[in-house]
Amino acid sequence: MRILRFLLAAAILVFLFSNAAVISAQGLSADEQILFDSANRERAAHSLPALHWDETLARAARAHAHRMAFYNIVEHQLSGEPDLQVRLTEAGARFGAFAENIAVASNAGMIHSGWMDSPGHRRNILNPNLNAIGIAAVRGNGGLFAVQDFSQQFVAMSLGEQEKKVISLMAARGIQKAAASDDARKTCEMESGISAPAARSVQAIRFEVSDLSKLPDEVEKKLRGRDFQTAAVGACKTSDGPGFAHYRIAILLF
Repeated sequence: MRILRFLLAAAILVFLFSNAAVISAQGLSADEQILFDSANRERAAHSLPALHWDETLARAARAHAHRMAFYNIVEHQLSGEPDLQVRLTEAGARFGAFAENIAVASNAGMIHSGWMDSPGHRRNILNPNLNAIGIAAVRGNGGLFAVQDFSQQFVAMSLGEQEKKVISLMAARGIQKAAASDDARKTCEMESGISAPAARSVQAIRFEVSDLSKLPDEVEKKLRGRDFQTAAVGACKTSDGPGFAHYRIAILLF
């Protein structure tokens, strides 16, 4: 057991259902830069893409780090404070998943080493489904209080862009006869049933995801297991605001 004073905790990764835009990490303190660079060095060593800096995550991390330093307590939720999901949402983040690492120690190097020696923290840093990070490091009476907030960043796309993306993903899987259609869009808006001419034999696939960089495994399985000649794709609006966000898509198979 280490004699060095080191307290840390890892939030449970939360999923509900993107290539994130690169945002430069500017205005970081020396300690925050060390933690940012160290996390991406670990990911590079495991052939994982680098985490992008997200200022909305950093905003939430700073508020929590200052609060921990003020009260000299290391917890994911302090008395009178909203939980992590609410804090990220209030900071303006949009995400499909999130996680958090927190710690206090004498310096940033010790904090990073402690995180990598802890299975939960290490899992957050090396999680391939997370692509964005915001970090805060605040000096208090008890030491250096650090917060890493991670997310699977949600990229806003128009309905037309969503349809084009799904069509391109289907084309990459060898499905060439796919196009956007009003019937697929109407089907997307429906909770059940299909909008299509009664004379045609048609099957529908509906799905909701936060990441459109690939088709969900269950959708790909359904596409492989069905005999069809053409496909129609439709996207529809969701009620998402800040916080958890997703796309809603329907595919009609003829």
